[in-house]
Amino acid sequence: MPALTDTSTYIIYMSEQLEIKELDHVVVRFSGDSGDGMQLAGNIFSTVSATVGNGISTFPDYPADIRAPQGSLTGVSGFQVHIGQGKVYTPGDLCDVLVAMNAAALKTQYRYAKPQATIIIDTDSFGPSDLKKANFQTEDYLGEMGIDPDRVVACPISKMVKDCLADSGMDNKAVLKCRNMFALGLVCWLFNRDISLVFNFLREKFAKKPAIAESNVKVVQAGFDYGHNVHASVPATYRIESKTKEKGRYMDITGNKATAYGLIAAAEKAGLRLYLGSYPITPATDILHELSKHKSCGVITVQCEDEISGCASAIGASFAGALAATSTSGPGICLKSEAINLAVIDELPLVIIDVQRGGPSTGLPTKSEQTDLLQALYGRNGESPVPVIAANSPTGCFDAVYAAAKIALEHLTPVILLSDAFVANGSAAWKLPTMEELPDIHPHYVTPEQKGKYTPYERDPESLVRYWAVPGQEGYTHIIGGLEKDGKTGAISTNPENHDLMCHLRAQKVARIPVPDVEVYGDADDAELLIVGFGGTFGHLYSAMDELRSKGHKVAQAHFQFINPLPANTAEVLSRYPKVVVAEQNLGQFAAYLRSKVDGFVPEQYNEVKGQPFVVSELVKAFEEIIKK
Repeated sequence: MPALTDTSTYIIYMSEQLEIKELDHVVVRFSGDSGDGMQLAGNIFSTVSATVGNGISTFPDYPADIRAPQGSLTGVSGFQVHIGQGKVYTPGDLCDVLVAMNAAALKTQYRYAKPQATIIIDTDSFGPSDLKKANFQTEDYLGEMGIDPDRVVACPISKMVKDCLADSGMDNKAVLKCRNMFALGLVCWLFNRDISLVFNFLREKFAKKPAIAESNVKVVQAGFDYGHNVHASVPATYRIESKTKEKGRYMDITGNKATAYGLIAAAEKAGLRLYLGSYPITPATDILHELSKHKSCGVITVQCEDEISGCASAIGASFAGALAATSTSGPGICLKSEAINLAVIDELPLVIIDVQRGGPSTGLPTKSEQTDLLQALYGRNGESPVPVIAANSPTGCFDAVYAAAKIALEHLTPVILLSDAFVANGSAAWKLPTMEELPDIHPHYVTPEQKGKYTPYERDPESLVRYWAVPGQEGYTHIIGGLEKDGKTGAISTNPENHDLMCHLRAQKVARIPVPDVEVYGDADDAELLIVGFGGTFGHLYSAMDELRSKGHKVAQAHFQFINPLPANTAEVLSRYPKVVVAEQNLGQFAAYLRSKVDGFVPEQYNEVKGQPFVVSELVKAFEEIIKK
């Protein structure tokens, strides 16, 4: 069998006549029916890898069907994890190891495997009916797909799991749900993982169901032992050592969980209660689920009856003095737009989280895009400027939402955070920050000098931010609402000059928000091509830049987290290089926005709307063509 990965350097050890090869990095993809527990198996394997200090990047890829017919091509769920000695930026283009729990998984997921990949299959799920449902024409499914049998680890997983749990008292359906743990045990053996870490994870996850925990532990051990005893038809096992990391406490964290933690940290830093008003929607719901677990931190969560009330209730919480947030995806932003405008004209702090998914309409609800950018910037009636921030990685969601909360509270404005399904559901190893390391947050409160003469739209002369009075403060009685107000008195006003002034003031206030300069990576001084992107494509574009530089090209990358207002050095950076390409997962929204903001800027464009992450090899090929022009 060919080497697991062509580019990895390795050190060979000998153990019971089986080599242990040390790899720089490896990509593993778990796949099976939606009910086969592939997301859980992948999550456990990535968590164990993060625990021992590996860099990880994950990509859960699951169907939109609530439950497709068993064994069908449309019901296949996948989970891909990229593990490295150091930091990894993407889940990988193609996998080195593919776990296919049934015929449909092999049929649909083999295209994500490298030509030399090791393939693990459950032969019990490749019977005549399984092959028919997966549209195989013959029983020689490996030959039909052109797969070398020497690369396949074919084992009767279902039968072995049944034998393992024969005396457990579990029914057949419950027993077969443990097949994912056998595959996990086998993969852990293949990569020399300490399965005691898996046991700890399972016993913690099923703490209230110890019998289920121990059954899963037993099956993991069986999968590990199977590999160890028969050597699972492979010539070697593998080890990914960890490079020295900065000392601290690490965890494997998803983007949605990092977003929840960022909101909690911001509320704590500002000395406020946190309120989330939300309505469940894929792929943002996990933010609501996670925050609902933290009542001990003073978090208030309300699952509202619809998107409109989710946003409106958050505005009420903000008026009452809380750090208020609402979470959704693109369709929910459409519904929330009127309420967001209320926060704009009232100038109340509010964090709006948009976890972007494929559209329009219901579109591809479990897939990822960057197609809500113009909606976030302009998708409201009237002149309604709103700061927009984009998270660039699962761990970056923490920093991005913290920055959004800081801007909202210090500049009294709603702020939209753009996440996406890729970074929200993906995970990475994250070093937990201390509260002392986080920037201070100072809400723009009223001053003692204003007591008794306060009006709601008095402004700081430099920042143009109004002063925030919390209801109940004696001497600061005021009224705000959806009708335009006089900038001096706070009374309702239809005066044309006042409305013109207030529109300008709200726009100028947002434009004056200080944001960090955009950083340029790579050949910053003499690049022949600058790669520009925003949000969750950072890792793929960075990896493409690295590969191009390794080929001798002079390439740089500028990746934007702050979209509105843009960093002060934006025009200077974009005009510094002879060729610029804007790469985004839409049909050119960010490129159009940059053209509107930077005089004379006419970039090349790379656009995809596939619902899947960029493929680094395809980016490299496209960017090389631009360089050659």
